[in-house]
Amino acid sequence: MGRLRVWRGLVLLLAGVYFLVPMAASVWFSVDTNHGIDFAAYTGLLSAPGFTKSLVLTLELAAVTVVVLLLLLVPALIAVRLGSPKLRPVLEVVCTLPLVVPPVALTAGLIGVLRWGPDYLMETPFFQTFVFIQDPDFPLVLVIAYVLMSLPLAYRALDAGLRAVDVRTLVEAARNCGASWPRAVVTVVLPNLRGALLNASFLTLALVLGEFTASSILGYQPFAVWIYTVGNSQGQMSVAVSVLSLLITWVLLLLLASAGRERRAKTAAAS
Repeated sequence: MGRLRVWRGLVLLLAGVYFLVPMAASVWFSVDTNHGIDFAAYTGLLSAPGFTKSLVLTLELAAVTVVVLLLLLVPALIAVRLGSPKLRPVLEVVCTLPLVVPPVALTAGLIGVLRWGPDYLMETPFFQTFVFIQDPDFPLVLVIAYVLMSLPLAYRALDAGLRAVDVRTLVEAARNCGASWPRAVVTVVLPNLRGALLNASFLTLALVLGEFTASSILGYQPFAVWIYTVGNSQGQMSVAVSVLSLLITWVLLLLLASAGRERRAKTAAAS
């Protein structure tokens, strides 16, 4: 037992060094100047051209992506688990298929479809749809790409949550008490999937915050592309933004973990 604790402590130490040393080096690079330590790279972020716009755009894209992803996956997973368990392997294959498609190939496919639209749909009402989803102020085409990229991650998180819950028994109990199908799902099933929903949302948010390939190729400038653009002229500021975004991700992860622990503690106390 003592040897196991030693090995566990050693692994945690190595993991901490692996993450903290590059982080510390990045912070040092962002504040080290010829005149000593200067935090101008951090204090000048809010006034940097494009910072607020790109960050707000990314958060808006992330929020819409999370909503669309949950609206697609949650009803499908619950319906398959309740009504057609034999379709679960088919749904799993469909949801994990984007893992084998590189983001570059996915983006190339989207570009091909977007180019095909004006050539063949110019005289139809559908042409305005192609124009609408490419609006620079809010490019819905990026939401489509992000939903596809996040699909495997969100599916795994939600599927794990559903495996830990006896959905059929919960729904049947709610139905016996007079609840309709929608009410049974919303008031009984979804509260028991809070942890899985938070996990899926966090994974999607992390992917959208760090996604670069699709948005760069399609010609838009969300947060990750803005960091790259700033890095070409202001290296210290781009590193400072990267450090802050990583810290925000860690804080969200800690909040998610603490919410999960509180949920499990309440469940254990109630039982």
